[in-house]
Amino acid sequence: MKTVTFVNKKVQKYIFILLSIFNCQFSIFSLSFWDNKPHDELAREIVREMTPTELYSQILMFGWAGAEPEQILYDWVSRGLGSVKVFGWNTDNIYLVAKSITSLQKHSAKNRFQIPLFVATDQEGGWIRHVKGDTAITPGNMAIGASGYPSDSFYSAYYISREIKALGINMNFAPTVDLYTNHNSTIISSRSFGEDPVKSGILGAAWAKGSMAAGVIPTVKHFPGHGDTENDSHIYLPKIDCDFETFTNRELVPFRYLINSGVPAVMSGHLSFPKIEPSGTPASLSKYFLTDLLRGQLGYQGLIITDDMMMNGATMYAGSLSNAFRMAIQAGNDIIISSTTAKLNEALWTNNLNLISSDPEFRARVEDAAYRVIKSKLEYFKGGNAAPLYPDAADIDAAIPDREGDKFFLEQACRSITVYQGTSAHPKETAGRVLVVGGLPEFLSAIKKRYPDSGEFRFQYETGPNQTQWVIDNLPQTASSYDTIVVLVGSERHARIAESVKKLGKKVIICSIMYPVYSERLTWADTILMGYSWSGYTLEAMAAVLAGEFQAEASLPFSKE
Repeated sequence: MKTVTFVNKKVQKYIFILLSIFNCQFSIFSLSFWDNKPHDELAREIVREMTPTELYSQILMFGWAGAEPEQILYDWVSRGLGSVKVFGWNTDNIYLVAKSITSLQKHSAKNRFQIPLFVATDQEGGWIRHVKGDTAITPGNMAIGASGYPSDSFYSAYYISREIKALGINMNFAPTVDLYTNHNSTIISSRSFGEDPVKSGILGAAWAKGSMAAGVIPTVKHFPGHGDTENDSHIYLPKIDCDFETFTNRELVPFRYLINSGVPAVMSGHLSFPKIEPSGTPASLSKYFLTDLLRGQLGYQGLIITDDMMMNGATMYAGSLSNAFRMAIQAGNDIIISSTTAKLNEALWTNNLNLISSDPEFRARVEDAAYRVIKSKLEYFKGGNAAPLYPDAADIDAAIPDREGDKFFLEQACRSITVYQGTSAHPKETAGRVLVVGGLPEFLSAIKKRYPDSGEFRFQYETGPNQTQWVIDNLPQTASSYDTIVVLVGSERHARIAESVKKLGKKVIICSIMYPVYSERLTWADTILMGYSWSGYTLEAMAAVLAGEFQAEASLPFSKE
């Protein structure tokens, strides 16, 4: 028996050596993610056994462009890719989204450690809704800021998260706590809870709690704050020229609330604060912002995730995508996002993989990031409330659209309508002949329901320059035979259309959606109502307020210019 035991151990030793040499994806000696061990201990053991390929792959997140993932994404999953991102260009068929997620998770389960994927998306509410199909188009953050109720924030996140969870999505890049400091910003605007840092922090923390209650990991963004710029980091690197005192007492306040409430993930923004980081390094690539400030001074312990590294705000500063990935890792990010799936031989992979083998400090940082990712996965997937790894179509039908959420979002929209100027109620008995002007059929029908004899002047919501001029030229003649003109304003061109009826001597009501800044300038109007969203719930609520069905009681979530 002793001889047999000795031979078996020798055989085992040789097998282990051969498996190591050929970097096999499966080993009978490997740990499993599903082993029954303390999370911290198991995460560290897995990291110790990982090859450089497995370590680096675990901290990457890739998206796919088509309706279904291409083979290259499966090849990355076979390498040990840690996370995938569901973007808005492949989500009209939610059943296909769920099928793709199932297929990717099953592929990941075949890897050596059987580590499941984080599957993320951007489902903020309002106009940022990457998962489409029958999912709710909600009133959004600024509407929550107008009502001011933390419960509205909690349940908005709760119902949004229940829908995407049914598809197997387990991470959401929300809430957005960027402040509405720069009113000319259309990249943030109604995605913000408003301009009050404390209120935004309270509502953001409630949002995160609602997401976690539903079983989806929230990710607060965009650290350290995207609100005080009208520039878009998709196009170039925004520079926010505030001093450290302002930055501390304004931008950082909402993030402190979220950190203190235990938010599990933070997204770093491609944002430059030259008075705070004199080199101009984007926060997403800055060790000062992420390691010294976020982790050191603010005491944050969760995951740090980059915004999309394909955005020019990151790559233009770094000089190349490969350098941007390296800088992001060194700065302290734990997950690096690319909206497109990289080729297997791209420099962002090969250069940094070589660096893991040649630079002990860089390897230690990658190991730390991989450890944080795996530990977070262990806590989530073994926590008892995780999204399904393999979603079932029957569950999707029951969850989307969310019936409870449908009722809630209409009530929330009613609580959000704000009177910016004038009198909110214009019942049909006093409104006279009503003309409704706009490009959203839901709004036109909502007005028609309350004012059956009203007229309509329709145009496309995404109004081009030629159509805008045509409307400006023709609307005044049509409007001259009406007593009250209701104009739906959601863009600068819509505001120009509204201006065309200014001198007709008619009662003019502006119903503002999406970007308040365009309606704030129309102070000549008799009434300006703020709705903050093109959601059907918001449009219905605005029409009901005009008809006098209820009183608009929300507060403006920003100061008047």
